[in-house]
Amino acid sequence: MTNPLKFHEGNSPEWFDSEYNLRAGRPDYEETVIPNWIADSQSARDNLDCTLDVRYADGDKQKLDVFRCGDNKAPTLIWIHGGYWQRGDKSIYSFLATPFVNNGVNVIVVGYDLCPTVSMSRISEELREAIGFIWGNNKSLDINRDKICVMGHSAGGHLTQMMMATDWPARNPEFPVDIIKAGIPVSPLSYLEPVRLTLALNANLQMDAEEADLESPMTNHPPFTNAPQLVVVGGAETFEFHRQSQMYVNRYTSSKRQIDMYVVPGVDHFDELNVLVDTESLFYQKTCTMLGLKG
Repeated sequence: MTNPLKFHEGNSPEWFDSEYNLRAGRPDYEETVIPNWIADSQSARDNLDCTLDVRYADGDKQKLDVFRCGDNKAPTLIWIHGGYWQRGDKSIYSFLATPFVNNGVNVIVVGYDLCPTVSMSRISEELREAIGFIWGNNKSLDINRDKICVMGHSAGGHLTQMMMATDWPARNPEFPVDIIKAGIPVSPLSYLEPVRLTLALNANLQMDAEEADLESPMTNHPPFTNAPQLVVVGGAETFEFHRQSQMYVNRYTSSKRQIDMYVVPGVDHFDELNVLVDTESLFYQKTCTMLGLKG
């Protein structure tokens, strides 16, 4: 049987770029995709009950935005943005809070420092700091720390998997083992070696083979608990993104750990987020189920 981790061997850097440099396949990314998200995010901040730029650690971008539904006993959805660990900002993704807040969920959008200012390894640590801060400051944030679901897209999907793999009590004996009750990695980068072999992306990431291996959920970070997960990928995404999702599901699903996979029909890496905020979509409804809601 072919080792899924070795499938990429023998391909050219240009092939890796074609599979992973997704902005190149969306010429409207800067003109339409991002401006629409920014506009919808401004509307979310204008209309929802929110507290912005709460500092959780000392890094320049180590801040979070809290969007409240009015019930501090409601589930808490933590969102980790993408951008290949080198681009993006939490402010672009406020729009994702709107449908969930309106349906009785408190949403926290987390910011983090980016490569090459910090390393990949440091980014994973920053997200652990964020979740530890959220859990420890639940009263001042006015959220429920006992119903935390972590969800992230692309690089944020990788970071979601890294959070699912964290031994929380080893960081702080007060942290429960199951500090995260469910995880939803969306288009995750579960195995980083192919990303390291890209020309366009690794210039800023500056990953070497050792770091790519050490920071890969597929090689060094299996889930630490049996908390359920939903791995999501867009139906129109590249072969490699489907492989990245499927091999994680295949490796870590067990009789005690339910990890489902959902393919969002007909959409690419970016439009799947537009489907997520459609309350009639199955993606949104599946996310609500993971949060313990009916949708």
